[in-house]
Amino acid sequence: MTPEVRLGVVLLCHAELDAAAQMVRIWVSGGARVSIHIDSKAPSKAVARMQEALSDLPDIVYSRRHRCNWGGFSLVKATQDAAQLLLDSFPDTTHVYLASGSCLPLRPVRDLVAFLALDPHRDHIESVSAYDVGWTVGGLNEERFTLFHPLDWRRRRWLFDRLVDWQRALRIRRRLPKGIAPHLGSQWWCLTAATLRAILDDPRRPEFDRFFRYSWIPDESYFQTLARRHAARIESRSLTLAKFDHDGRPYQLYDDHILMLEESHCFVARKFWSGASRLLAHFPRPEGTEPDTGAPQPQRFERLINRTVRRRLLGRPGLYMQSRFPRKDAENGKTSAPYAVFQGFSDIFPDFETWLGGLVDADVHGHLLGPEMAEFAGRPRIGPGAISNSTLTRDRDPVGFLTAVIRISPRTQIFQFSPRDNQALNWFMATDPNAHIHVVTGAWMLPLLESGMPFDDIRRVTAQLQRAELAQLDVLNSVWVKARVHVHELTDFLARPEAILMQALQQLPVKPAAAGGMPKMRDPGGLANLLRRLRNSGLRPRLSGDGLPLPETSPSERTAAE
Repeated sequence: MTPEVRLGVVLLCHAELDAAAQMVRIWVSGGARVSIHIDSKAPSKAVARMQEALSDLPDIVYSRRHRCNWGGFSLVKATQDAAQLLLDSFPDTTHVYLASGSCLPLRPVRDLVAFLALDPHRDHIESVSAYDVGWTVGGLNEERFTLFHPLDWRRRRWLFDRLVDWQRALRIRRRLPKGIAPHLGSQWWCLTAATLRAILDDPRRPEFDRFFRYSWIPDESYFQTLARRHAARIESRSLTLAKFDHDGRPYQLYDDHILMLEESHCFVARKFWSGASRLLAHFPRPEGTEPDTGAPQPQRFERLINRTVRRRLLGRPGLYMQSRFPRKDAENGKTSAPYAVFQGFSDIFPDFETWLGGLVDADVHGHLLGPEMAEFAGRPRIGPGAISNSTLTRDRDPVGFLTAVIRISPRTQIFQFSPRDNQALNWFMATDPNAHIHVVTGAWMLPLLESGMPFDDIRRVTAQLQRAELAQLDVLNSVWVKARVHVHELTDFLARPEAILMQALQQLPVKPAAAGGMPKMRDPGGLANLLRRLRNSGLRPRLSGDGLPLPETSPSERTAAE
């Protein structure tokens, strides 16, 4: 026959005592006995109001009050006294549940009692080895036991850190009491009365108390360690749903968490906002015809909180905002989605932008970083996301401009690039894993053939563009490159344009019924002659390749050159 479970609750209250009184009433109405500890820092009027509100309830006792500080042994002492009073006042208690005044029962207390009755000799307490698992969030792990911590970490942080550094420098190491191995875990547990009595009545308790008094945050290690010494069977998880942010502070629960808390199927959740009226009215859920002994299923809630923590720490990929501007190279992704950059293709194919726009399911822009304006697809003055095409606006923050264009649209973004364009984003794009960069070096020379400019101007422009492209290629050839980069010399591209062009399109979302064919190409005739004249004038063309056949030099050309 399964022994009857008699549940006792130790409730630690320090603020929002009116809301804590509501929690006491929920526990008592479910058949639990409650031992209440009220922080001595709580206002006397609030304490009197709480005691008056609970004066009609049986089975509640008030333990001796302590002045409790975060991370101090006073929390352990308050728990010890309240638990001892509970066991002395109600000796038939079989299980003791530790909760705070801001812990909200989600399911009927009868469900919790029935769940504990399935295995009445099992202790439910998160207890993980301090040496095997990095349990701590943003703090000390092993050193919380091996160093002395007499100072309040929150109120005297600078002195606390200096004391830790000083002990490390002097290689101070505290000796652990024999027979215990430090364990850590959530301070909210449910122990059998037998285990709790063994901890409180342990003949070596004064020794253990002296050791943990100077440990760091002992309420997360005292019972977790001593339970391993006295418990017969431990279920190493808390029955209270409590999630913490990256600073180790508990998340508050609001009205919009109701559905997720229901799905978690947990017995108790911490910590609720006292103003969450719909949350407090919704929980605990009403009792069913039979107790529900189903185990808590907090995995989905925990995954959601973990994603929230990552979002809080890393931000959204590719989202740059005033409230959370990332440090260089520490952002959560430079851009939010893959994009493609084509350099030199619009110089070889005058209608490349239009041709590519009809072939792929993407937004195909012109030269977004062009010198005259940001050439959005269709050339509007205001582009996607109400982004202006003004170069003054764009060049004040090129990174913000590009990342906003990529983030604002669900479609893939494609744009043209050239040595004529603003080069401020060369390193940004080269180190962005989302970037697909296709370059045909020296292709910018083909429009010069049709420019009609005097040769001296062509030579000057060629020198400028060649310097810009050589600097860009140094970036693209760096060991720090994370983008997918494909570089072809102009002569290699002209030898097999269709194969290289199709290769560049493989990573793009091509429309199912898109028409094939090649775009119209500029006539490269005269390029070899231009390259020869540039060399003879003292300029060394380095980016077009050496595969173009050189024409015969006529006597008239030799005379003109001389």
